[in-house]
Amino acid sequence: MIHIEKVSNKRQLKSFIEFPSSLFQNDPNWINPLYIERLEHFSKKNPAAAHIKWQTWVAKKEGKIVGRISAQVDTLHRELHGEETGHFGTIDAIDDTEVFSRLFSAAENWLASKGARKISGPFSLNINQESGLLIEGFDTPPSAMMTHGKPYYAARVEEQGYAQGTDLFAYSMRPSELHFPPSLAKLMARARKKVSIRCLNRKKFSEEMQVLRQIFNSAWQKNWGFVPFTEHEFAVMGEQLKFLVPDDMIFIAEIDSVPVAFIIGLPNINEATADLNGRLFPTGWIKLLWRLKVSGVRSARVPLMGVKLEHQFSRIGPVIALLLIEALQAVFSERKIETVEMSWILESNSGMRNILEKIGAVPYKRYRLYEKQL
Repeated sequence: MIHIEKVSNKRQLKSFIEFPSSLFQNDPNWINPLYIERLEHFSKKNPAAAHIKWQTWVAKKEGKIVGRISAQVDTLHRELHGEETGHFGTIDAIDDTEVFSRLFSAAENWLASKGARKISGPFSLNINQESGLLIEGFDTPPSAMMTHGKPYYAARVEEQGYAQGTDLFAYSMRPSELHFPPSLAKLMARARKKVSIRCLNRKKFSEEMQVLRQIFNSAWQKNWGFVPFTEHEFAVMGEQLKFLVPDDMIFIAEIDSVPVAFIIGLPNINEATADLNGRLFPTGWIKLLWRLKVSGVRSARVPLMGVKLEHQFSRIGPVIALLLIEALQAVFSERKIETVEMSWILESNSGMRNILEKIGAVPYKRYRLYEKQL
């Protein structure tokens, strides 16, 4: 018999967070998240907690946890997309239809009690954090802040009445093999007369973070499921980036000294933590610092990039993106980064996808966001 248990204390939350480590113990591509980071993620320390309310559950069978799920209501999402929206996330479970059914029933009943009639996900906890259900690309480890999963997840979720909302792509590229065809190189040379590319100014770090936030919110505002970053969220992200990202891996594009686009490269934390089993203590933090600051990692991710909306459909908009990628390519090569993931890219973003494929990037993972009407 399946028993659904609402997570309501720290002990239960710890079990909720640790469950995937047993579910994926035989998966060579699974990387345990840092438990201390996950505990903060599902707490008031999460910078999005000011506008997201959530509840989590675990499913138990014969006293053993066999699944988990979360449900969320995001007031910022409701302001933009309607008061009837709600979300699910962090879905992990054994391959058992009844387990999935009971978990989704708990999440949907909770969301319905909050006025939700349209559910989308998975998000943990919203679209600006971990998003999507992996449906292609199970044969490689997830990059930093990206999700992993089991091949049967999609079928089990769809059995609950969920249908595709949109897909997200992760592109893989090798900096040493990127090439800019003559036609693109000519456009880039012409754009350099108007566009300047600079590194982030760490002396004005807080101000620079808000510049990036304004660009991001402009660039992404028409995208599927968009939710803006608040000042607080980006300030907290900035503190994390200050520790994790070197100055020369954040670039800002300007036209007439006005910021219009940016790109961020992030050393792949998952590579650095793969053998830590989710724990920084007692010696894990030393290994992490050494790998990030001294020995370096050989993979990276581009988690954030944006061109202001007013330039996206101009002739120069796509070229600005190319100039930013070119700038980051040089840094990756200097730092001996061998592989880079650009993620995620909306399926409908044909312009960016075409650019990436023309310069040698390859789509290697696909994630799905689902929708359901209650």
